[in-house]
Amino acid sequence: MTALSLGPVFFHWEPQRWRDFYFRAAEEAPIDTVYLGEVVCAKRMPFTAPHFDAVIERLKRAGKRVVLSSLALIGNEREAQLMRDLCATAVPVVEANDIGILPLLTGKPHSLGPFLNIYNESTLAFFAARGAIGACLPPELPATSIARLAASASIPVEVLAFGRLPLAISARCFHARVHGLHKDGCQFVCGRDAEGLAVDTLEGEPFLAINGLQTLSCTCLSLLRELLGLKRAGVAGFRLSPMAADMVRVARLFRDTLDERIGAEEAEEALKALLPQMPLANGFLYGEEGRRRFHPDHLRLE
Repeated sequence: MTALSLGPVFFHWEPQRWRDFYFRAAEEAPIDTVYLGEVVCAKRMPFTAPHFDAVIERLKRAGKRVVLSSLALIGNEREAQLMRDLCATAVPVVEANDIGILPLLTGKPHSLGPFLNIYNESTLAFFAARGAIGACLPPELPATSIARLAASASIPVEVLAFGRLPLAISARCFHARVHGLHKDGCQFVCGRDAEGLAVDTLEGEPFLAINGLQTLSCTCLSLLRELLGLKRAGVAGFRLSPMAADMVRVARLFRDTLDERIGAEEAEEALKALLPQMPLANGFLYGEEGRRRFHPDHLRLE
């Protein structure tokens, strides 16, 4: 059965909300793997730390596989030490999102996150030979590249299929700057925006979203209509990136579509109802701008 996973929460949610989100996912969401950890900003880590062990225990008890995700950008010695400590963890498996931690994982089973630049077969084979047991490909890859990588890979290949697209990450905190603050005294203002802070163009058109150090898409990725085509092309799993929506319902729509219990068009109409203010997009998969939306009749896999 094609795997369905839940990625790490990108946003700075209140600790109890973060904990309860994963508790509910453990009990109700039809997912196989949960990626857990702070990917965007190390300053947020102390907020979720008191709940971390309980969340892992609840997920494991529910039969979920747990993978610990690393930071996507290591900016100082304190963050480097946090990642050394993470990589020293015997279990669960660690997902590398910054290439700087890969030497710490050489020879150990680990996963490759979507923030690594894996764009061709040679790169994927190189990392697999060093101990990688799975890879989530970068979200900007077109379907033709995904199909080639999936066909050549000796390890399972996963694709991001839902959520705000992670576009960039910086050492500078955009959220703090918007509020006239510095990164070191940010007052955690990113916590005010559960799905990121919308950014418009000078003409007032939706453009991007900011989330602390991270730049995200203003649209929501949905590959519901492309799932079966990518599955036939050899993609082993699909990842859902958490948003402030009913993610259990989202997961059920993706699981039912993968298992062909519901048609893709019907599932996407139900998804739109869950996200009434969020346009859906899939442009990168078609080799076009990520914010655009195409019909699967135009999908090329070779």
